[in-house]
Amino acid sequence: MLLERDHVVVGDGGFSTLLFLDAMRRGGITAITRLRLDAALFEAAPPRPPGTIGRPRTKGARLPTLAAALTAKDTRWRRLTVPGWYGSGTRVIEIASATAVWRHGGLPVVPIRWVLVRDPEARFAPQVLLCTDLDRVPAQIVSWFVHRWSVEVTFQETRAHLGVETRAAVV
Repeated sequence: MLLERDHVVVGDGGFSTLLFLDAMRRGGITAITRLRLDAALFEAAPPRPPGTIGRPRTKGARLPTLAAALTAKDTRWRRLTVPGWYGSGTRVIEIASATAVWRHGGLPVVPIRWVLVRDPEARFAPQVLLCTDLDRVPAQIVSWFVHRWSVEVTFQETRAHLGVETRAAVV
C-alpha cells in the first residue's frame, strides 16, 4: 500500500524553492535537491519561554555559509564510497552534514539536512544537497541524488530517439 512506503522526490536545483519544499514536507514527502553554497541558513528557533508575548521566533542565529564550511578547519569531513556515480562506477567523495533552518522573508521556514559534497581529487566542483527529512543519513541522501541520473538519461534518450515532448511542425 502506498501509505506504508517512503515517498521521495529527487530533483535538481530548479526544485530548490521554499514553497515547493514546504509543500512536500507538509505532504509527508521527502524532497532532495541541490542547495546554493551561499544559502542563508539558521539554527532552529530556541524554545519559547512560557508567558512570552508576541509572535514566536521562526529562526535562531545565522550560520556561516556552506562556502565558508568548505575551507573551515573545523569542518568534519567523512569519506564515502558511492556506487554508480553518474553512470561511471564507484567514486570516493568526502561529505559533511548537519541540520539547519532555511528561511527567506515572507516565505515558509523549512528545516533541512544539508550534505556538503567534495571530491578529494578535485574532479568536480563542491556541491550541496538538501533533504527535508532531518532523520535521513547523508549516505542515503547522496545515493538517491546520484541515482536520479539514470532517470534523467532515460528521458533525454527518449526525447532524442523517439521525439517525445518535441513540437511538431505546424503545416
